[in-house]
Amino acid sequence: MNDATIVTLLSAVPKNLGSQLQGFVGRLGLSRHLIRWYAGKYGVNTEEMEGSLDDYPTLQQFFVRALKPGRRPICPDADALVCPADSKVYCFGTVKDDGHLPDDAGLDFDVVKLVGGDTRYRGGQFAVLYLSPKDYHRVHHPADGSVSELAYLPGALWPVFPAATRQIEGLFAKNERLTVFVETQNAGRIAVVMVGAYGVGRMTTEHSAVVTNTGKPRSDEKLSSAQPVQRGDELGRFNLGSTVILVMEPGTVAWELERGTDVKVGERIGRIAG
Repeated sequence: MNDATIVTLLSAVPKNLGSQLQGFVGRLGLSRHLIRWYAGKYGVNTEEMEGSLDDYPTLQQFFVRALKPGRRPICPDADALVCPADSKVYCFGTVKDDGHLPDDAGLDFDVVKLVGGDTRYRGGQFAVLYLSPKDYHRVHHPADGSVSELAYLPGALWPVFPAATRQIEGLFAKNERLTVFVETQNAGRIAVVMVGAYGVGRMTTEHSAVVTNTGKPRSDEKLSSAQPVQRGDELGRFNLGSTVILVMEPGTVAWELERGTDVKVGERIGRIAG
């Protein structure tokens, strides 16, 4: 069955409910026997994770496994923007003045809608980073700063493989999103957008108790006090792979990326221009 057929079939099923049921199965102890199959099927690097496969009682806990200390060194350069997730570079560039992606991006969505309505990112920079099933599924901060606001935007849970992003117009701004806004001294206000996908309905963040795909309405949360963060600190977790989109204010970063390449947490991916 090809990807386009899968997208067509999913258009006829309740994707959010399907993801909830898939997550429920993943949280059952009965799923332990699936972990070895999953690790072998997708080529998970088990040498870098904490513990052994037998230490994870459920498939969900394996999805959000931690890494051994030192496995993701954080670039120390003062002007570095670092990678927030183990992922493949889908596309990156400069947002148009109307808020849409450039024509050569290979996909399109409204960045203002993506982040929940903040217009400051028109004309800014973006990077779309895709997490595959084999990847480490925790998301980390790309820069030093503080967090005082985040936004949960409920939505659909379309799959995010290339055939789906080509077939479903504006997919990334339609799917469930959890956005953490990081206020920085030299890079402005960075929006770190975690995008859900089919089977990836549940996302969490270190900065709030919000959990996605639980039937709750949109929430725009202002923290009682700003939480200081350093680059490389944990920001949130996916239950399985999906996509992280970095959105920056105009003129704040010069990307040092190449489309289609694999990147790791903590690697330098851009030069902060401030």
